[in-house]
This record gives sequence, C-alpha cells and structure tokens, in this order.
Amino acid sequence: MITLIWLELQKMFRKWRTYIGFIAIGFLAIVVQVALYFTGSKMIDFQMRGIEQSFIMVGNLFNGYFIARFILMALIIHIPFLIVIVGGDLLSGEATAGTYRMLLTRPASRFQVVTAKFIAGWISVLLLLVWLMFLSLIVSLLLFGSGPLLSFQGMKLVIIAQNDILWRFLCAYLFALISMSTVISISIFFSSFVQNAIGPIAATMAVIIIFLILSAIPVDFFQTIKPYLFTNHMSQWDGFFSDPVDYSDIFRSVWYLLAHIVVIYGITTYIFIKKDILS
Repeated sequence: MITLIWLELQKMFRKWRTYIGFIAIGFLAIVVQVALYFTGSKMIDFQMRGIEQSFIMVGNLFNGYFIARFILMALIIHIPFLIVIVGGDLLSGEATAGTYRMLLTRPASRFQVVTAKFIAGWISVLLLLVWLMFLSLIVSLLLFGSGPLLSFQGMKLVIIAQNDILWRFLCAYLFALISMSTVISISIFFSSFVQNAIGPIAATMAVIIIFLILSAIPVDFFQTIKPYLFTNHMSQWDGFFSDPVDYSDIFRSVWYLLAHIVVIYGITTYIFIKKDILS
C-alpha cells in the first residue's frame, strides 16, 4: 500500500496542475503581507475605534498572529477551488490517459488502488495547508513579530494572550485539514464517473455553491437540513479563536465532516470495484 501511495504522489506531482494551488497561495499570501506591512496598522485603528476611549491598549497588537489569522480567514474559503483541481483528476486522469488496464494488471486490488488515490489526495491537502501555515504564520511572525491576538467575534472583542495562541492555530489548521479532505473526497467521488477532470471539478464546486446558497435561504425546510450539510461545518476552525472555546460545536462539526469522508470513500470504492473499465 505504501508503494501504491508513493506512486500516486509521484504521478500527482508530475502534473503542473498540482502546483497551481501552491503558486496561488504563495502569491496571495505574499501580496497580503506586503499590503498589510505598509497600510495594515490602519485596520487595527479602525476596528479599535470606540474601544480605545474606554481601554488603554498596550503591546504589539498588529503582529504576526493577527496577520496569520487574517490570511487564513481570507484564503480558506477559496482553497476548495484549488483542491478540486487535483482531486478531480485522480481517477478520471487514468481514464483519460487510458492507463486503467495497465494499472490493474499489477498485483494490487481495485480496493487498494482507490484507497491509495484517496490517501494521496488527502496528503496533497496536508501539504497545501502546511505551505499555507508556513507562509501565513511563520513568515508573518518573522515580519511583524509576536504579541497578543485580537479576535473579533461579531460585536465581541477577545484578546488572547501570546502564550495561549500557537495551539489555537495548530488546531485550526488540523480542523481545516479535515474540512478540505471532505472537499477533495467529493471531487474524487465525481472523478470515478467520468473520463475528464473538468466534470468533477465543476460538479464539486457546484455542490459547494448550492449547499451554501441553501444554507443562506431563510426558509424553515432549508434551515432544518442546514446542520446536515458539510458546508455548514467547514468554517468551525474559527471557533478555536473564541474564549472560551466551544468544543461541543467543534467536535460535532468534526464528526459530521469525518462521516461525510467515510461515506464518500465507501461509495466511491464500491463504484470503482464494480466499474467496467475494460470495455
């Protein structure tokens, strides 16, 4: 299985489309950091107006942690667009290249093949988020220094002490890994039906957009099904920057997302095992 996963990763990173996400995140993160370096202090002043008349704020408030959370909030909603580019090609790419027969003449079973592709897809998500964490968190700390984190939760201002921040970012990125793994699993699922990667990419994004729209419609029926839509749980990573952290909501979202991943993986595996790929 390890050999299969390694082969899938090699095939994945030989394709230029795999690097689109890394390039896009690198470009956007650097642009945001440069822009905030010169003008970002005005953001703190704007958000703190009214509060500073009642409280005296000291310390480096415009620091790397503030920038890292800002970048994470700005980019995390767009990462699914970058992830499906890879996931949509994992199975359909074999059909396009006509390599299914050659792939399945190896001793590995169909179950092992599809499992290796899922694991390779999840690893690609992990690497993309590690890249984002490096640029948004580590580079921002080097450029802007450290300090307490100002977390605005609606009308509520939460000030998180410097020694209480790092674990929150690590947990937020771990949650983002589960969330984005759900997205790439859906794209792999759609990829099992077709012979072109465009269809799975478009279908996955359509599902995400439709679910987001349904969640926003103020109708009782849609509000009833909203808790069961995976899109309703994808943004719970931000809960780690509340004080106190509502672990019950976070763990509920984690279980919903993991359940989606398991079900999607199971259905895709069944379809792939039963699929007539030799005709």
